[in-house]
Amino acid sequence: MKRAAVTGATSMIGAALIRECVKQNIEVLAIVRKNSVRRKRLPDCALVRIIECELDELDTITGQGEPCDVFYHLAWEATAKGQRDDPVLQERNIKTTLDAVNLAKRLGCRKFVGAGSQAEYGRNRHVIAPDTPVFPCTAYGMAKYAAGRLSEALCQKYGIIHIWGRIFSVYGRYDNAGTMLDYAIGQLMQKEPAYFSPATQMWDYLHETDAGRIFYLLGEKAENSAVYCVASGEARPLKEYIFQLAENFGPEAECIFASETDPGEIFGLQADTQALRRDLGFVPEIPFQEGIADMIAYQRQKQKEVQDRG
Repeated sequence: MKRAAVTGATSMIGAALIRECVKQNIEVLAIVRKNSVRRKRLPDCALVRIIECELDELDTITGQGEPCDVFYHLAWEATAKGQRDDPVLQERNIKTTLDAVNLAKRLGCRKFVGAGSQAEYGRNRHVIAPDTPVFPCTAYGMAKYAAGRLSEALCQKYGIIHIWGRIFSVYGRYDNAGTMLDYAIGQLMQKEPAYFSPATQMWDYLHETDAGRIFYLLGEKAENSAVYCVASGEARPLKEYIFQLAENFGPEAECIFASETDPGEIFGLQADTQALRRDLGFVPEIPFQEGIADMIAYQRQKQKEVQDRG
């Protein structure tokens, strides 16, 4: 791979992917929304060329110029909690994904790598593998699954390799507001107690840098159309992660857990990542202790900047 195009370039995983591409001396066409305040997340170097374009305008980008090898489609709208179960909002992402495949063809790409989701599998108490039967329970999960299958069909028509990476729990300094980790860090930074469920379920956290590396490797090494689970493959009880996070705030950090509920209602998130190791040689490099410390340091720096401006 010498040249790649990326939608969702300023997202948590998109920025990490582009940093990895630059590290590997890969040229990147970063497709960014107009006037995006997140452009500062992208490396400022000659290898990164920014194209301003809204997602409903992908058909305005021509295929003129040097062709790309891989197209990464990471963009997805309506991801906020109140929007994820809106069928109308989610349906638009299916068309955007097909528009992205058409753009990949115009750019001469031989491979299309899309961002799926563990939500495609629905609720599952067992370890999830790429071929685990899907049963999405939300409009978000349904749209992801539809986008994956339809983009695969279109890629097959065009003779493009189709890779679908179903993302599990990725975290890092660019984590979305309102996630469990973001909430916990915010509470403990304010020296307030953080409240949680019993947190006994098994969970798999993957740092954004490792997630970006997985997507880079999918574009670089995966040679056949396939589905992959984008996760660390190292699940632990969720409560262990919370305790490890709290250690960064000293003994005064207060974490309060709800009483145990009916075990039948608890669903964890565990992934089988054997395919990542077999096909890509991937093993996670960022341990949770290191990744969460960086996330906390970043949140503290942002808080300081706000206070300094005030």
